[in-house]
Amino acid sequence: MVMRQRQAGRGGIADRAGARCRAMAGFLLCAVSLIAVPADAAAPATVKIAIFDFELDDFSAAASAAGVAPSDAAQLADVTREVRKVFEQSGRYRLVDTGNMDAAAAKTHTLHECDGCEAGIALKLGAEQSFIGIVKRISRTEYMVKFQIRDARTGALVSEADSGLRMGADYSWSRGATRLIKDRLLGSARQ
Repeated sequence: MVMRQRQAGRGGIADRAGARCRAMAGFLLCAVSLIAVPADAAAPATVKIAIFDFELDDFSAAASAAGVAPSDAAQLADVTREVRKVFEQSGRYRLVDTGNMDAAAAKTHTLHECDGCEAGIALKLGAEQSFIGIVKRISRTEYMVKFQIRDARTGALVSEADSGLRMGADYSWSRGATRLIKDRLLGSARQ
């Protein structure tokens, strides 16, 4: 009988120590989770961005002095639409409407030549950043896609990238532009 009590006594001490360890582990787990996610933590704020229509900078032998051909204008509209969709789906940006702007460079699609004037236009529209995209056509099957993002208040360049030379016809401009945005700006090839 004495032996039984001893075993029971040892089991009781071990049970109490185990219970304390489990309680302490639970407490530590709870404390770590509170440190890792503060109560007032929120998702990062979205950036209001004005995405201007993509522009064509045509260096090809067939470039028209009369301006952008209707087929090219349709492709540029497609590129702009697809890039805006990628920005919206990222959750990082909130698009600002650029449809009611009053800037000549934006209306004539020459923002890429105005040395950062798009930042001031974006600021007037209520954006925090401006985005311009350019398709540089070297020949009918060679092109490069480029973008620039500027801080609307200061005009400082926030981000820029170009795709390098690509092979493909005009219908591939939107694929090249969205891939560039996903890979070089948003940092995820899965999007």
